[in-house]
Amino acid sequence: MVQATPFLLVLFLALGAHGLSVKKCSLTGRWVNDLGSNMTIMTVNANGDFAGSYHTAVTATSNEIKLSPLKGTLQKSPNQKGQPTFGFTVNWSFSDSITVFTGQCFVDEDGKEVLKTMWLLRSHVESIKSDWKATRVGINVFTRLPTQE
Repeated sequence: MVQATPFLLVLFLALGAHGLSVKKCSLTGRWVNDLGSNMTIMTVNANGDFAGSYHTAVTATSNEIKLSPLKGTLQKSPNQKGQPTFGFTVNWSFSDSITVFTGQCFVDEDGKEVLKTMWLLRSHVESIKSDWKATRVGINVFTRLPTQE
């Protein structure tokens, strides 16, 4: 048993070090999605609430695209293990629509952070008869933009 002690100690330290090196995914920062839209998420507070801005690269309107505010929340459960779920709303400042996103922040095999999201975009319509065409659904994948220096 005495000879096994150094081996177990080395094994324990190796396993413990591996657990410490697991990268956690953080929403804070600048992101770009697969369509070229840019998003900035400011600091996430202790309750998981955050705000930021969104500049879309695509629109169904002929209006000039403008920077739009976003507000959201991050799930703070300890079960999230560094890859949290979240949701946020973008209130488009250039159209009569609003979009809600839900997703999860992942760290991929290469150690890069990725946001996998699904969204619903609700556009204003003039009557209940037009309600059928008022909501669109889609997915976006966001990757972190390099920090500006």
